[in-house]
Formats: sequence, C-alpha cells, structure tokens
Amino acid sequence: MRTDDPPPTTTGPPPMDLPLKLWLARLSNGLSPVALAQAQADWWLHLLVSPTRQAQLSASALHKVQAWAHYLWRAAQGPCENCVAPAPQDKRFSRPEWRRFPFNALAQGFLLQERWWDEATHGVRGVSRHHEEVTAFVARQWLDMLSPSNSPLTNPQVLQETLRTGGANLASGAANWARDAMAVASGGEARGLQAFEPGRALALTPGQVVMRNHLIELIQYTPATPTVWREPVLVMPSWIMKFYILDLTPDDSLVRYLVSQGHTVFMVSWRNPGSADAGLGMDDYLDLGVLQALAAVRERCPGAGVHAMGYCLGGTLLSMAAALLGARGDEGLRSLTLLAAQVDFQEPGELGLFIDESQIAFLEDIMAERGYLDGQRMAGAFQLINSKDLVWSKLVHEYLMGAHTPVTPLRAWNADATRLPARMHSEYLRRLYLHNDLAEGRYRVRGEPVDLDRIRVPLYLLATERDHVSPWTSVYKLMRLTHSNAHFVLSSGGHNVGIVSPPEGPLASPEASYRVGEWAPRAAPADPQDWLAHAKASPGSWWPHWQRWLAAHSSRRVKARAVSGLRVRGRAVPAPGTYVFDPVAEVAE
Repeated sequence: MRTDDPPPTTTGPPPMDLPLKLWLARLSNGLSPVALAQAQADWWLHLLVSPTRQAQLSASALHKVQAWAHYLWRAAQGPCENCVAPAPQDKRFSRPEWRRFPFNALAQGFLLQERWWDEATHGVRGVSRHHEEVTAFVARQWLDMLSPSNSPLTNPQVLQETLRTGGANLASGAANWARDAMAVASGGEARGLQAFEPGRALALTPGQVVMRNHLIELIQYTPATPTVWREPVLVMPSWIMKFYILDLTPDDSLVRYLVSQGHTVFMVSWRNPGSADAGLGMDDYLDLGVLQALAAVRERCPGAGVHAMGYCLGGTLLSMAAALLGARGDEGLRSLTLLAAQVDFQEPGELGLFIDESQIAFLEDIMAERGYLDGQRMAGAFQLINSKDLVWSKLVHEYLMGAHTPVTPLRAWNADATRLPARMHSEYLRRLYLHNDLAEGRYRVRGEPVDLDRIRVPLYLLATERDHVSPWTSVYKLMRLTHSNAHFVLSSGGHNVGIVSPPEGPLASPEASYRVGEWAPRAAPADPQDWLAHAKASPGSWWPHWQRWLAAHSSRRVKARAVSGLRVRGRAVPAPGTYVFDPVAEVAE
C-alpha cells in the first residue's frame, strides 16, 4: 500500500476468531498477548546469544548482592546510610516505619533488584527500541506487584495497624474489596461517584446548549461581566474525555475563570458513541466536531475572529482544522491555543508501549463485537502506565489498611469514561500514532492535504512537566512544524493536574509554576532541553499568563452577548447539556 493511500476500512476478525479474541481481551485487559510475547522473545533471544552482556549482568547482580549483604550487616546494628535511593517519584518506602530493621533491608533489596532489571531490559544489542520499552514495562509491572509494600507480612505500616486494631483493618479491607468486586461484576459505579453528577456537583458554570448535531453539543456560557472581549474562545476537549475536566467545581474551573475575565466561552461536549456509530471516522470528527462548531461560533459572533483552544487529542484535531483553514485562506481563527496536544507522534510517551501493528489489530478485533471501544479499556491502559499510584497504592490503602480513599471531583471525572467508535479509533491509532502521517505531511482529510506549515495564526502551546500521555518534549515539536509566532509554556504537574491549575482559592497549588519561551516562526531551539536549561520558572498558575496573552491578541471590548440557545419542546437546554449524560438527545425545534 502506498503511504499516501487512505487506510483500509477495518472489517474485524472472521466470525470464528472473535470468541477467542474476546476471551483473550478479558484475560489481558485489552493488551495483545502476541505483542507482549514478541517483545519478550526479541529481548530473550538476543540476550541468549550475547554472552558478554550476560557476563556484565552477572557481575552487576553479584555486585548488588554484595552491596545488599554489606547493608544488611550495617542495618542490623543500627541506622545507616542507604546503598540505593528510590526514584524521586517513588513514595512507597518514604514513611519512617520503613527505616527500621528488617523493613529497611527489604526495601533496599527490592530497590537493588529494580535497578538490576532496569539494566537487564535495556542495552541488549539487536533488540528493537519498541520491544525493549515493552519488556522493561512488563518487568516493572511484575516488580511493582511483588513489592514488599504490597504484602501485609512485609509492610510495617500494615503490621502496625493490624496490631493496633486487632485485625479490624484487614476485615474492613476485605469488605472494601468485596464492594469493589461486586461493582465491577455488576457493571455498576464505584462507591461515592453518585455525589459528583455533572450539573449538580460538577460542571456548574451557567450557560446553554446553542447547537447540536449527531456528534457534539455546543455550549455557550453566560457572561459574567458587562463587557466582553470581542473575540470569543472556542474550547475543543479531547473526545476520549468528558469536557467538564475544564469545568470541575467553581474553585478550579478554567471556564469560570475565563468568563470572569470577560471572555465569551463556547465549549464542545462530545457525544458518547454507540454501536450505530461504528463507521464514524476522523474526517467526521473534524467536520461535525471542529468545523461545524467553529461555524456556529462565528455565526453567533459575526465579524470576530475566534480564539480556538484544544486540549489533548482535541488540540490535535484542532491543529488539523487550523491547517485546512489556513490552506483555504479562511481567516476565521484569531489565535490557536493547544494544551498538552501532540501533532508529532514519533515519541508519544508511555502510551507508545501499546501501539504497534499487533496491538492495533487486537483492538480492532475487540471493537468488532460492538462497534466501539469501551472507555474502561482505555482507562485500564492509563492505570497500567502509573500502576504504582493508581493500582498498588489503592491495594495498600483500602484493602490492607482498611481505609477509604475519598472521591474527589477529579477522580469522579476520571471514572466517567467515554466510548470510541471503531473506525475513528483505528484511524487515529494507525495514521497518527503508528505512521505519524500528520507530522510527516501525509495526512489527508477527504482528499485534501493537511499541511501544518499553513498554520499562520499566533500560537500558544502549553505542555506539562510530568505528562505520561503527551510528553512535553513531544508537544514542543509543533513549533518546528508551523509558521506561527509561538509562545511555549511548560507548566508544573501532569497531564490533568498541570492543566487544572487555578491561580487562587482553596484549590490553588502553592507549588505551581511555569516557564515561558517566545519565538518567531521556526526559531525555537531544535533541542527543547537547550531551552529548558535557561528557562526561568515563574511561581503560580499559567492561567493568568494565558489570559493576558488572549487579551493582547484581542481587538477591543464590546457589550456582553446574550445567550440564545436551542430549544427542545419549547425549553432551553442548560449547561452542561445532555450528551454528557449519554442519553439519546431529542431533536431541537
């Protein structure tokens, strides 16, 4: 197949194969067992024919055993210096209880073992980079599972709590496990989520749905100031998340903040697709999602350019639209803001572990049953990426300590998973992640080429320091692909917490900071680390900086616009709309 040909339409596996594929998917949580086996075989066979590497690893193992034995002897006599330090983000052994013998020796032995496996899974000559990363990932999963912190017999905190309560913590933990197991088996919600329903506890910024099509609802928020900036802001969230990550509570709502600063804000709320939507593709998401939303905003704000903002894959889709509009000579965009959004997927971060031909074919087979990918499978992949914090810390806290982890707005939003149509999911995995067609100039929308160099509007590009989904060095690459004056902002935090960063109030983080770079078209340093080495961190949230940038790229203030929404059965549809609840929406009058 030529590289400029469109990807073939996925038909799924032969009917005889489907039961086996679905059974394997349930066992492996959606990971392709063939892809995992290929990676392990690549590493093992190359290691088998590398006696020099085997000798190096044997010597390293002996050195680590000697270091641990020496530490064991010193630790038995009293407090002493560790022989190995955990990674900065590893908090499993940070409590004082782990500094007492023999638990400190167990922790040190485990960390040395982690170091050895990291050495063993890297640097074997002949192993492909992807297989090396998958093998290291699998090794980390096994080690995380076998950590002494996960056992009631080797975790000093659990032992101490068990003695203090007479085992009541284990009984409470068993009850917690039983409740969670029943919720999973019945397909019900985890406990505590019912208190965080959108429109009641979350997504509270007032507004109305002003446009609806098969794929999106467009929400316009009620102005909070007598005058507003002439140019509206259109927010395009990712279709793999519910939009209200940007409108959680009044104390951490980016939408509410923008409205309070005098911006007219429109928000896209994606519909949760069903089996009948299996044939929806990336082109449909671009047409029905971005372009129709943009047309509706321009109709309600005539003569004003639009500040378009996209988050994660919503930003990827928005960059395609901006490139198409630029090629058509359409001047409807005033500026483009992309938050944690990639267009170059050569280095997609740890999500790339799940992207190869075998894995994508396996997902296509799974999606053939219902015509979509269940959002829980996507959530499972994110949990595996950060299993220490999202899986094993929960085991210790809730099942061994018998405690209850409070449900926060962010956790409730994270549990509100979305589905993905089979064709669209296959297309973006293949065309973006696997083949990197967008960055390499091969991407087409209904035959029309998408050239990122056609983006000429001012660009505000934000990434976060600890992003496992969209690594900041990958986000940075966009500035080398467009022809725009660009601000690049690197915020502290991760993919969600680094974005939801209110500047003041009870949820403002005292540790928040950001770094800013500003360049003419294609003038950004080729190596992002060169910029980072000299970039000065400013304390606080990036929100005010972005708001000042939006204001600087706006023309003037005008009288606040009244919101006139669509009507269903004679009634307006208030924010957060209906698609967020996943019903079959009624047709507007």
